[in-house]
Amino acid sequence: MTPAIRFLKHIGATFQVHTYECQVNDDFGHHCAEKLGIAENKVFKTLLVQHDKTVLTAIIPVDKRLSLKNLAKAAKLKQVDMMNPHDAERITGYKVGGISPFAQKKHTATYLDEHALAEQSILVSGGKRGVSVEIAPQDLLQLLDAQAAAIVE
Repeated sequence: MTPAIRFLKHIGATFQVHTYECQVNDDFGHHCAEKLGIAENKVFKTLLVQHDKTVLTAIIPVDKRLSLKNLAKAAKLKQVDMMNPHDAERITGYKVGGISPFAQKKHTATYLDEHALAEQSILVSGGKRGVSVEIAPQDLLQLLDAQAAAIVE
């Protein structure tokens, strides 16, 4: 059981775990959608960005690209840059391809792309490659004290 799933169980969240065989080294979100037979617009990836010492978590559909400009604007920052994978792993405690927005080692401000609000549920990483968590976007916003914003291109 991953820290993300332990956290969700501990707080009594409503969610469902999906597992699948993961044999890829990149494009994990597309692989997840294919293996689970779920539309790509319902599968979301977790990305980390930074500005100086400020770290943000962005959760976006796997079929979209993050707009650094839009995310910076939503966070009221001048600009943000993608965090390198090694630093993202150190800050979250998860490996790339399995970075969950839940139970990260360090709390970060979190932004969920507004496309999620059109769905009854979305899938995000469960904290390990091959493990996804299905959850209502409104629950995710509440549990992470996150904001919904237009953060994709």
